[in-house]
Amino acid sequence: MTTYTAKLKEEEGRRLEAVVQGGTFQSRQVPHARFCAVKPDLSVTYYESGKVVIQGKGTKEFVEFVMEPLVLLSVREGYEDFLDPARLDPRLGVDESGKGDFFGPMCVAGVYVNAEVLAAWKGVGIRDSKNITSDAQVGRLAKVIRETRGCVWNVVAIGNEAYNRMHAANGSVNRILAWGHARVIENLLGQAHRMSPPPVRAVSDQFAASKDTLEKALMKAGRSLELVQRHKAEEDIAVAAASILARDEYVTRLRSLGEQHGMELPKGASERVEQVARDFVARHGADALPKVAKMHFRTSYRVLGLPEPPREEWRPSKRSGDGA
Repeated sequence: MTTYTAKLKEEEGRRLEAVVQGGTFQSRQVPHARFCAVKPDLSVTYYESGKVVIQGKGTKEFVEFVMEPLVLLSVREGYEDFLDPARLDPRLGVDESGKGDFFGPMCVAGVYVNAEVLAAWKGVGIRDSKNITSDAQVGRLAKVIRETRGCVWNVVAIGNEAYNRMHAANGSVNRILAWGHARVIENLLGQAHRMSPPPVRAVSDQFAASKDTLEKALMKAGRSLELVQRHKAEEDIAVAAASILARDEYVTRLRSLGEQHGMELPKGASERVEQVARDFVARHGADALPKVAKMHFRTSYRVLGLPEPPREEWRPSKRSGDGA
């Protein structure tokens, strides 16, 4: 075991912090983390969400001799399947990448897992791609996922020109996401003969305020399957695996777009992204920008010198991802 993740209660988080502060760890700054403690063979990162990620050669020893007796006050390692039998259910996990990135496509991936696949992934380190900072590591894990015996996967990449046409037609990122998720589920179910046993559900993040957004987009085969949408769905390893495949596809296609245009196209929607977009327009012209960028982002309006549209009222229940 070189990776361990768990969701901690508030009091468990406080106990963990006391343990690492009193040990031989060094503190490190990590985005969105309450604290990160490291030493040569181990890192312990506790996020604002309550999730702890433990990595390194010393993971197993730390979990068995520190986490369980001093933090969790219970024995869990090795008993996950007994404590949560549903985690072994055959199912599909679906996730996307590129939604918040100005440059590059939107990629949606789906993965079928069963008990054998999950057993093969123990200790490999498959987790939400947002918690993996290295593109090389994402690529390595994506290769493991694709080559795992019994795992069935599918990726749908919505290129920039197609993405911009879809957004112009319906004005909603969530509808594009719903179509992509539904398409991936349909594609996976088209390979049902390779799935043993058949999936009992499909799990995805709830990206829209209403679950109906995805349910209405499902096609004939997809409607025969139980659809589970929830926030933080990436905690399910099937969804986490899908997030890795989607991110790997996004990164690969973004790199290819950059090579085609002789420029490195950065991820995200930062000031650096805006400057690169200005350089791109200066080099290739405004008409070329829709070939590499999501044009509804405010970045495109600023780069092209157009008046920005009024901002929509923010609602806590809505996760629009409509750009920066």
